[in-house]
Amino acid sequence: MSNPITEQAVADAVTAALAAIDAARDSADLKAARAAHAGETSPLAQLNGAIRELPGDQKAAAGKLVGQARGQVTQALAAAEERILVAEEQARLAAEAVDVTAVASRWTAGARHPLSLLMEEMSDLFIAMGWEIGEGPELEHEWFNFDALNFDEDHPARAMQDTFFVEPAERHLVMRTHTSPVQIRSLLARPLPVYVAAVGRVYRTDELDATHTPVFHQIEGIAIDKGLTMAHLRGTLEHLARAMFGEGAQIRLRPNYFPFTEPSAEMDVWQPNAKGGARWVEWGGCGMVNPNVLRSAGIDPEEYQGFAFGMGIERTLQFRNDMNDMRDMVEGDIRFSQQFGMVV
Repeated sequence: MSNPITEQAVADAVTAALAAIDAARDSADLKAARAAHAGETSPLAQLNGAIRELPGDQKAAAGKLVGQARGQVTQALAAAEERILVAEEQARLAAEAVDVTAVASRWTAGARHPLSLLMEEMSDLFIAMGWEIGEGPELEHEWFNFDALNFDEDHPARAMQDTFFVEPAERHLVMRTHTSPVQIRSLLARPLPVYVAAVGRVYRTDELDATHTPVFHQIEGIAIDKGLTMAHLRGTLEHLARAMFGEGAQIRLRPNYFPFTEPSAEMDVWQPNAKGGARWVEWGGCGMVNPNVLRSAGIDPEEYQGFAFGMGIERTLQFRNDMNDMRDMVEGDIRFSQQFGMVV
C-alpha cells in the first residue's frame, strides 16, 4: 500500500485552503471555507486520518507534515476572521452613521410609546363601562402599600430584596410595588359604590432581563357595591380579555392566595391568535376583596362586597404583539415605537 501522505498532496490541500480563505469576503464565505478545508471531511482531515494506517516508522514524519499544514491553515483562518470582522464592523458603522450637523433631508413621523397607547386604550375601556380612573403617588406610605391591603408585618414582599425603601426608614416610605394603594385611597376618598381602575408605574427590585424590569406598569381595578360576586368579576375580566386579544379570547380562574382578596385566583387568558398556536398564558391575579381590606377603609363587609384584579401592562403588550424581550420596551430606541405607529 502506497503512502497517500506526500508533500505534493499536502501542498495541494494547503494551496486550495489558502485560496478559498483569501477569496472569502464575508463571514458566510469564511464559514464555508472553514468547513471545506478545516472541517472533519476536509482533505487535510482525511490525510490526518490516514496516518493511523501507515507503518510505525512513517507516522512521525507524516504527522509532522500534516500538522504543520493544518497549523498554517488555522493561522490563515484566524487572520481572515479578524480581517472580515473589522471590515463588517466598519461597513455597519458606515451604514448607521448619522451626520448630526446636516439638515434633515426629510421629515420622519414619530410615534408614541406602545405602553402609553395601551394604557390609554385600557383606561378608555373602563371609562366606557362607567368606571373611574384613579391616580396616586408613586412614592407611597407603607400603610397604603402593605398594611391596608392585609399584608402581615413579616410578609416577604416587605423585604428589602423585593421593595425599594426610601430613607430615612422611620418615615415608612416605599416606591409603590403595585397600583393597589390607589384602590385604598379611592375607597377613603369616594362615596360608595366605587368602581375604579388604576393605571400607573410601579417598582420592584428585579434585575433587568428579557422577562423582568425594576420599573414597569400595572392596571388594577376595584369594584365595591352591594351584591357583587365572582360572576361579576369574571364577566368584567372576559370583556377586558376580548378587548385586548380578540373576540375569541377566553379566561380561566385557578385558585390561589393573595392577602388582599378572599377567595383569590390566578387568571389565565386563552390566546387564539398566539404565535406558535393558541394557548393559555398567565395574565394576572384577582378575587373578592378581603373583609380586612374593607375594614381598613371603614367599610362594613356585611353590607358591601367587592372584587379586585390586576395585571401587568408590559405583559399584556408582550402577549398581544408576540414580543419576547421586555428590554426592547425600556431601551428608548425610537425604532421600537415607530413600528407601532400611533395605534397598538
